[in-house]
Amino acid sequence: MSHSAASDGSVLLDLELRPHRSLPPAGFGVLMAVLGAVSLAAGIVFLSIGAWPVFGFFGLDVLAVYVAFRISYRRADMAERLRLAGDALTVDRIVRRRTAERWTFQPFWLRVQMDEPPRWDSRLVLTSHGRRLEIGAFLAPTERAGAAQALRSALSLYRRHVSAS
Repeated sequence: MSHSAASDGSVLLDLELRPHRSLPPAGFGVLMAVLGAVSLAAGIVFLSIGAWPVFGFFGLDVLAVYVAFRISYRRADMAERLRLAGDALTVDRIVRRRTAERWTFQPFWLRVQMDEPPRWDSRLVLTSHGRRLEIGAFLAPTERAGAAQALRSALSLYRRHVSAS
């Protein structure tokens, strides 16, 4: 999650939300090599005592772990970008190999909803004029709370600026 403001004051919020990856690609390679070696060694032991069908199941375990991590990495290859500039808050959801989705809200009427204190099932929801958009579903509760606070601060700053004009 990153937050910045432009020097001219026109951009009040530029926030990018990304899922956390628990294991970098290099670590994934090491994990798969270790799992493969352990499974091969255990499989050879079972093969040597005549339990040859067990040998194949060790390979299936490694394959299952590989597939699970690939699915996890594919789901983590996304981002949500929130940008408050001018008279609009735009939310862009970018998912690999899909068309980016964009929502635009008028920030004066926008409300940020989230449970306080945050729980695992807490949702960060933007609401305005009967529209609802959940953001940051892939974040940990404390990260969602931080994003909610950053949004509320930027919206408060926007409203003070509009009211003063």
